[in-house]
Amino acid sequence: MNVLAFLIPVSVTLGLLGLTAFVWSLRAGQYEDPDGDQARALSDLHDEAPAPQAHR
Repeated sequence: MNVLAFLIPVSVTLGLLGLTAFVWSLRAGQYEDPDGDQARALSDLHDEAPAPQAHR
């Protein structure tokens, strides 16, 4: 039972840390452009293979 005295505060601390990170990301505007994210995910702009290098 002594282990619970350690694990419960650690889990609550990690949960609060995750909640804080989520609230920070909301306030920082990380989720403001879902349409742009959708367009970038479907874009072929950066899908090219690397250019072949000439052998000397």
